[in-house]
Amino acid sequence: MAIFSGQDLVCIRGERLVFSGLTFSLESKGCLTLIGHNGAGKSSLLRMMAGLLSPAAGGMFWDDTSVLEERDEHRERLHYVGHHDAIKPVLTVEENLKFWAGLRSDPAEAEANFIEALDVFDIAHLFDVPGRFLSAGQKRRANLARIIASKSPLWLLDEPTTALDKDSIKKLEGLIEAHREKGGMVVLSTHSDMNIAHQQILNVGDFSAARGAESASLLAEGI
Repeated sequence: MAIFSGQDLVCIRGERLVFSGLTFSLESKGCLTLIGHNGAGKSSLLRMMAGLLSPAAGGMFWDDTSVLEERDEHRERLHYVGHHDAIKPVLTVEENLKFWAGLRSDPAEAEANFIEALDVFDIAHLFDVPGRFLSAGQKRRANLARIIASKSPLWLLDEPTTALDKDSIKKLEGLIEAHREKGGMVVLSTHSDMNIAHQQILNVGDFSAARGAESASLLAEGI
């Protein structure tokens, strides 16, 4: 059983202390849901977890190994789906997903993953449509289909329900449950209620820099 954890994380953007002293721990089959007001740092924390943003202080670990010291290995074990879709506008849905499917799979497995991704998110009819012609909802479904096209144990999903209809949200909930049953982990942020069993809730706002004195102290120390 793997454990993904963060200890006493500090995030500073520009000259603003976003959060400090943030700690989390997530085991295989777990789901951590991030909540908090806009600007609390949910997206920053997810980017930090993905290795796209370095903490000003604190550490992150996969089991006992520092994620910050083995960034390449960590990126191989995760999928990050952020606010901006990763669908290339000049490539078709098929070309986009086959690119992702081929990154971490042999050809036979990649083809099977590609077909599954089209089916799960009901985008098979869009396979030959270039990304620039997709609607917001279609882009979001194609973007989320990447987590099926290329398998990874850790899913980091930033507001994944944005632009999704109720049926697509229900499918996503089922995917998250199936991924967890196979031993996977999920960290997500959302402003809408999702039907996810046995999830941990982390209010990032509880670690925000509303305490002016602490913010000034940390910034003065150059953390």
